[in-house]
Amino acid sequence: MALQAIYDINNNKVGEIDLDDRVFAVPVNRHVLYEVTTMQLARRRGGTAATKGRSDVRGGGKKPWRQKGTGRARAGTTRSPLWKGGGVVFGPKPRDYSYKVPRKVRKAALRSALSMKLQENRLLILRDISLDEIKTRKFREILDRFGLAQALFVIHRDDEVLGKSSRNIPTVKMMRAEGINVYDLLKYDTVVLTEPSVKMIEGALLS
Repeated sequence: MALQAIYDINNNKVGEIDLDDRVFAVPVNRHVLYEVTTMQLARRRGGTAATKGRSDVRGGGKKPWRQKGTGRARAGTTRSPLWKGGGVVFGPKPRDYSYKVPRKVRKAALRSALSMKLQENRLLILRDISLDEIKTRKFREILDRFGLAQALFVIHRDDEVLGKSSRNIPTVKMMRAEGINVYDLLKYDTVVLTEPSVKMIEGALLS
């Protein structure tokens, strides 16, 4: 077990927590990090790029000239890809880029990402985080106390006040423990976990 300090929102140490080595102290497997991150980015692709082939463009029903005797090349339609206004050859069509990797691999990638953040001293644990009112200024004060420029906050329950107070800060993201993913863990410099969310994450990744 690795002991990690717990802080309050005023940056005062208020205790310690034993982090499970099976989640926060595993060897970092960069291959599974790559596989799961690539899968996440593929699932986010719109796949809406499209072009019109020769059967989709308007016109072209009539043969432009007779087959023989004109001295010109044979042509069956003015919508040929060789002609201006013709269709596109082998153009993109709407498609689904998403694919899946095994759940075991996804869990291994999450454990690797969390372990890497802890090894790099980029993992911060708070006893809890809450605000009395929706104020971006007050949330930014919390960031300044800890010297956080870019951070992912993982909380254990929905909090409308926190969500609205942080959403105007482009370098901060707030999410519930159930929604943690490899891409966001790697994207943000610092990962901030609340104490209850640590237990939820350990329970999910060890089940």
